[in-house]
Amino acid sequence: MSKSYSDTFTGPHMLGIAGLNRLEVISLLDRAEQFVALNRQRKKHQDLLNGRTLINLFFEPSTRTQSSFELAGKRLGADVINMAIQTSSIAKGETLIDTAVTLNAMRPDLLVVRHSASGAAALLSQKVDCAVINAGDGAHEHPTQALLDALTLRAHFGDLSGLKIAICGDVVHSRVARSNIILLTLMGAQVRLCAPPTLLPTKASAWGVEVFHDMKQALVGCDVVMVLRLQKERMNSACVPSSREYFHYFGLDREKLNLAKKGALVMHPGPMNRGVEIDSEIADDPNVSLINEQVESGVAMRMAVLASLAEGRHE
Repeated sequence: MSKSYSDTFTGPHMLGIAGLNRLEVISLLDRAEQFVALNRQRKKHQDLLNGRTLINLFFEPSTRTQSSFELAGKRLGADVINMAIQTSSIAKGETLIDTAVTLNAMRPDLLVVRHSASGAAALLSQKVDCAVINAGDGAHEHPTQALLDALTLRAHFGDLSGLKIAICGDVVHSRVARSNIILLTLMGAQVRLCAPPTLLPTKASAWGVEVFHDMKQALVGCDVVMVLRLQKERMNSACVPSSREYFHYFGLDREKLNLAKKGALVMHPGPMNRGVEIDSEIADDPNVSLINEQVESGVAMRMAVLASLAEGRHE
């Protein structure tokens, strides 16, 4: 990969989409496209991170994101370590700061962090000497998910500008929604949010988006429907009467999807709750579902982020 990206993406960390500008996003998407092509080849290995160490530090359960970062690091030639939180000193009461100091003494080059507290990744970035990548902090941000979603959309639409995208579901607890709103509006897309009032932030209308409480109205004329799961683990009380009633009004099925623009595509960050926020018929339909492509884009996008951060540190 001969092209240099250091002149457009120069940040020392990847903490949120809010810290990026349009040119930085485009440079990361351009680079990730090359990794998509690489990952489709028989030989998928590069030595861009040879001699570098990547630590995955996940305080919350994860399958897709952690595996994606692990695979991305290994395909770039890095030494990858997954910290087992449940058997670590953290489980014995060690503070996040003490953990940061300990890990910093191991001299890692890249630290991927997922934590239930908003701002945890930013705090760690102030305590370590390596690049920190936010893999999700509370209900705050999940930047690489938004980037991989943009990469997936660009593969189908080319330009994101002017696209009408409905983000439907549990917005109030969703870091994916926040990162996507920032990125999509930055790239010129028109974003709609749809959820019952209990699952929408009170200030959502100030985010430069349209707000709907009726999914059938929200989907009219949309190019893309992005569905979010109910994050019951973050709910202090019942935000919806029942899963069955929620699906009736806010679950994506064929009838509701038919109200969107002809050829509209469907996205979901995973994991899916089938029959709650999305019907299996939609999720498994290759003509409309981009869910598997999102997973493929995730590895390439995280390779682009890791490589760019490592090069920036080297320079």
